[in-house]
Amino acid sequence: MDEEIKAIKKNETCELASLPKGLKAIGVKWVYIEKKNSKGEVERYKARLVVKGYSQRAGIDYDE
Repeated sequence: MDEEIKAIKKNETCELASLPKGLKAIGVKWVYIEKKNSKGEVERYKARLVVKGYSQRAGIDYDE
């Protein structure tokens, strides 16, 4: 998780913003993956922070 947070900050992937009154923030969740070698042994773990996009509303959370 620490590596993912460092990458988000380094790449300026997101920014903090004020939430307008009456609106809800879109949720996020951590997704964890085991990276395995050719023998099926765990080499390392990866973590990704993802947005729960299914909760977005057209015209409110995005325009497309």
